[in-house]
Amino acid sequence: MLDFVRHYLLAVQYFTRIPVTGALAQWVGFSPQMLRASAAHFPGVGWLAGAAACMAYAALALALPANPMAPLAAAVGCTIATVLLTGGFHEDGLADVADGLGGSSERARALEIMKDSRVGAFGAMALVLALLAKVSLLAVLGSQNLAAALMALLAGHVVSRFAPLVLVYTLDHVGDAAGSKSKPLADQLSRNGLFAAAGWCYVPLALAGLAQGALFVALAMAAACAALLFMHRLFRRRLQGFTGDCLGATQQVCEIAFYLGAALALGAR
Repeated sequence: MLDFVRHYLLAVQYFTRIPVTGALAQWVGFSPQMLRASAAHFPGVGWLAGAAACMAYAALALALPANPMAPLAAAVGCTIATVLLTGGFHEDGLADVADGLGGSSERARALEIMKDSRVGAFGAMALVLALLAKVSLLAVLGSQNLAAALMALLAGHVVSRFAPLVLVYTLDHVGDAAGSKSKPLADQLSRNGLFAAAGWCYVPLALAGLAQGALFVALAMAAACAALLFMHRLFRRRLQGFTGDCLGATQQVCEIAFYLGAALALGAR
C-alpha cells in the first residue's frame, strides 16, 4: 500500500502542477523504476483533473443566472481549471505533434520539428480547434443535462489518460532517449501495469452508466476507442513509434472524442 501511494504521488508530481515537495517529496522518493511503475496511475491523475473540472463546471453552472450561455461559460471555466492543474502539459504535446506531422512528411524531419519548443501554424490551429471542440461539446452536454456534463468530465479525464498507455504498451519509443522526459515511462509497462491502469477507469464509467445509462457510456467509449485507433495507426505509419508529445496528443484527442460520443448519446435518446 505504501508503494501504491508513493507511485501515485509521483504520477501526480509528474503530470500536474500540484506541489509534492519538501518532506513529502523526500518520502515519495524517485528512481526510473518508480517512474515506470507510476505510469499505471496516469488514469488516477485523471481523477484529480476530472474532479477539478467538475467542481468548476458545477460551481459556474449553478451560480450563473439561467441563460443559454451559462453552459458555455461553465465549459470555459472548467477547461481553464484543468489547464491550470496540468500546466497545459498535454495541450503542448498536441501542438508539437501537429507541427511535426503537419510540417514535414519525412519521419526524421517531423521528429526534429516536434522537439522545437516554439509553436508553429499547425500547432496553433490544432490548439484552437481542440479547445473549441472541447468547450463546445461540454456546453452541449451541460445545456441538456448538468449531470451528463459532470459524468462526461470525470470519466473523460480518466479514460483519456488510459489511452496513451496503450501506445506505450504496443509501440516503440522513438524520441530522443537522452533528453526525453517520457523515456523512463516507455522503458517498460507490464501487462499487470496496464490492467492496474484500466482499474482506475471502472468507477467513473460505472457512475456514468448508473447516472446516464449504458448508451451514454457505450457511445463515449466507442468514440474514444476510435480516436485511439486513429492515433495509433497515425504514429505507427508516420513515426514508427511514439514520443512523449504523442502521448499528450492522444490524451487530448481521446478526451474530445469521449465528449463527442457522450453528446451523441444524449441526442440519440
